[in-house]
Amino acid sequence: MAAIIQAEYSELWPETIRALLVHSAEWTPAMKARWKPLTTRQGWQNLIRYCGFGVPDLTRAMRSANNALTLIVQDKLYPYEKKKNYCSTRDMHIHKIPWPVELLEEMDEVEVEMRVTLSYFIEPNPARRGWIKRYGYASHLLRFDVKTPDETVDQFRKRINKAARDENETSTTSSDSNKWTLGTQLRHKGSIHSDCWHGSAIELAQRGFIGIYPVSGWWKERHQLGKWCREARYSMIVSISTPQTDVDIYTSVANQVSIEIMI
Repeated sequence: MAAIIQAEYSELWPETIRALLVHSAEWTPAMKARWKPLTTRQGWQNLIRYCGFGVPDLTRAMRSANNALTLIVQDKLYPYEKKKNYCSTRDMHIHKIPWPVELLEEMDEVEVEMRVTLSYFIEPNPARRGWIKRYGYASHLLRFDVKTPDETVDQFRKRINKAARDENETSTTSSDSNKWTLGTQLRHKGSIHSDCWHGSAIELAQRGFIGIYPVSGWWKERHQLGKWCREARYSMIVSISTPQTDVDIYTSVANQVSIEIMI
């Protein structure tokens, strides 16, 4: 599947191809039945440990239907900077997503789904002790968060800025946590993070900003090795979908971003 995607979209990074496979994956009924009822954190954790993110779908990974839309971001940031004799987090990106706001508002209380997948590659810690400490194995760790409807963009920026500086910050606002399938406690494992948000279309219309920020890693903790100044690439995939097949989400956004057509 990865080879087919790479052959058709040669400009995509390996991080993006990996993200597309995970982003297109779904758990089968048999997978969910093995760990039902999925009403506790432990149940979801077992499902992910044994089944990953499910079975990928090549068609879904490569195409957007009219009632579904997929947006891809490939970007870079510097996770850390050095200040005197210690390192701290540095860059934080906030992406404005070109939601079809008017269309979503017209849909009002129609149920929609937003899925976000963040993919990046880490450099493993060369030392054995890297397996012991929480932030010791990965060179750097990234997180994503989404603006809530009751936040301004400035408030959202301050919240994720605090999360970047406070490595124990793992929760979203209380009004937002029950909307995600996994939540921050489960999705922020490893170096690929994927989660689904479920809610009304009008609520999604107010969530057009997604933040990417770093937390600790051994590039930062072991700054004497001189790798704190390295740049980190990441790919983010965002999709929204609705069960209503008569709603053309794709065309609405395509008109906003003015897609170039090869002739």
